[in-house]
Amino acid sequence: MKTPRAAHILISTLALLGCVVWAVEREGGKPTNFGVKDGSVPEDPRDYRRGGNGNDYPTWPVSKELPNDVFTFARIRYNSMSHGGRGWGRGNRKWSTDYPDSDMNMSYRLQQLTSLQVNPNGAIVDINPEQFRHYPFLYMIEVGDIDITDDEAKTMREYMLNGGFIMVDDFWGTREWANFEVALKQIWPDRKMEEIPLEHEIFHMVFPIKVKPQIPHIRFAEYVINQGITYEFDKPGSEHVHYRGYFDDKRRLMMVICWNTDTGEGWEQEGSDPWYFKEFSEKYAYPLGINIIFYALTH
Repeated sequence: MKTPRAAHILISTLALLGCVVWAVEREGGKPTNFGVKDGSVPEDPRDYRRGGNGNDYPTWPVSKELPNDVFTFARIRYNSMSHGGRGWGRGNRKWSTDYPDSDMNMSYRLQQLTSLQVNPNGAIVDINPEQFRHYPFLYMIEVGDIDITDDEAKTMREYMLNGGFIMVDDFWGTREWANFEVALKQIWPDRKMEEIPLEHEIFHMVFPIKVKPQIPHIRFAEYVINQGITYEFDKPGSEHVHYRGYFDDKRRLMMVICWNTDTGEGWEQEGSDPWYFKEFSEKYAYPLGINIIFYALTH
């Protein structure tokens, strides 16, 4: 007896739907993106690399019932001042340095090495209180030409005073420090910055780190091997690494400033060179990043 053609179509359709449902259940839920959603950046950072190596980034399921019960690595998109004027696009994209590789790799290692449930996509946020409030940890990079308004400074200050944490990374030399210091005085007009001692928890929270690491850009790796130079010698004043910060009235660290070092490079370049991975990514960049994030989430 022949099965009617309509029945064949129905059976095939149900089978296909079953595969789709199985795939969705297997993939789990999808965390909400509370950050930038204006189409200027893709919500899935893998779309930055479509056609290249975007499909190489690992992903993993999150809870279907509580998809937002995850840690999200969130990066701040800020305005810079350059020869092309003020903004965050074109020649002012320092905020996006190392993106998305560093963010994706850090998220993956957090998921792999810790008990945290981690958002596989991360987020990009503007200096906006509604976007900020969803993320307890925010990351800023290459702030040497940053240009913020007083309202933006207020948003950052109130976010941190209300329990949020900001990590600043990868800017070098006295010129870049002087410019960022202007922004710091806008954010913290009445609060004193401090040098963070090696005894502080960010150096011991999960992984013990016995030195304040200076992590170089990978293009300086040959100088590290041959001459032991880990600073960017083309930027005066970058020889010595500093970890500075601002504390609230209860001595909670609210902001860590990693100056004359490039932690994000250690995350981004983990697969570029085995020696660099062993000497900087594995030994310093990931342990320090995990320490800082765990401090931010527990204080």
